[in-house]
Amino acid sequence: MGTICSSKSSTAVQSLSVEEKLKGSKIIFVVGGPGSGKGTQCEKIVAKYGYTHLSTGDLLRAEVQSGSERGKLLTAIMERGELVPLETVLEMLKDAMVAKADSSKGFLIDGYPREVKQGEEFEKKIGPPNLLLYIDAGAKTMTERLLDRGKTSGRTDDNEATIKKRLETYYVATEPVIAFYEGRGIVRKINAEGTVDDVFSQVSTALDALK
Repeated sequence: MGTICSSKSSTAVQSLSVEEKLKGSKIIFVVGGPGSGKGTQCEKIVAKYGYTHLSTGDLLRAEVQSGSERGKLLTAIMERGELVPLETVLEMLKDAMVAKADSSKGFLIDGYPREVKQGEEFEKKIGPPNLLLYIDAGAKTMTERLLDRGKTSGRTDDNEATIKKRLETYYVATEPVIAFYEGRGIVRKINAEGTVDDVFSQVSTALDALK
């Protein structure tokens, strides 16, 4: 019994330290469809504001390549064609944020949350977002950009039929998330139809307005 109590107590201390470490750090969810230019805007935000860019896909790939115990577990899950549990994704995000807490001015959580439940769990385990940047380009623009990229990228998913499916999946998943955070007044919709610099000008205005 004593061991169980001690473990619970250490968990409480650990979760408190996560809150303390991230206190005052800005947390920004960045949402945008494939081909919206979201990745490019994240790079520019990192360069100008000193934020840390965290993509759940990149974190998963890095963990798998590291050969860690968690990486081996993830490999097995993905080889079975199953989705990585939300709990595992959040643990990885939390670990990455705590590791950078002392040196980072804020965090860009890229492509997350993909559904409202993910956002709610993130807030329980890590903290609430200050802002949701919605990098919004039309379906026609995103399709053209991805087809153009496909000429040189060699990516098999940069073809018209696959792009159409990817966009449909994105819209179905994203609309409830945007609506959820619009209710809180923290969504900033960025018109991503213009040049990279035009788009970044809007992004900068949104970030500069953060207290």
